[in-house]
Amino acid sequence: MDWWPLVGEPTRGAWVALTLQLPQDRLSVAVVRHLTHHALDELGVVDRVADDVELALAEACANVLTHSGPGDVYDVSIAIGPETCDIRVTDVGRGFDHASLKREMAGADAESGRGVALMCALMDQVRFVSEPEQGTIVHLVKRLEFDDSSPTRLLMLADMREERPRRTSVGVPPTGPDG
Repeated sequence: MDWWPLVGEPTRGAWVALTLQLPQDRLSVAVVRHLTHHALDELGVVDRVADDVELALAEACANVLTHSGPGDVYDVSIAIGPETCDIRVTDVGRGFDHASLKREMAGADAESGRGVALMCALMDQVRFVSEPEQGTIVHLVKRLEFDDSSPTRLLMLADMREERPRRTSVGVPPTGPDG
């Protein structure tokens, strides 16, 4: 996973990383949304931004339930850092032509077709990678805004100001002479 911000790159500040493998069941959407809400809240992300992330994530997960193939699980990876929230929702399915997606909202009388437009409206970046018979990855990125008085945000800011070298992740050796 070359995108994962904790692997191989020096990091500053607090990070939350969640990796979930979920059954293709409606209850799984609520579970991932609930976990994401609490992680964003704990880091002090402002409610308006957290709500955008939660809704876009719920739409991406709901699309898996509606459109993916016969697989019985899907994966959600979330990395919340000092500046952005990076999400990947991956299903094993038949794939689709993501270039044909409409990024504008469906009509008021339509019963479906709003998910992609909502994700695009709520997030800063939305990308789809889809391979026939291999599935689809929905990649969502949102720049975060914080309540700087939140205790975890205060820790994050203090750590970001420190000059000492940091570990890059579990199992990766520390950098610098005092390591």
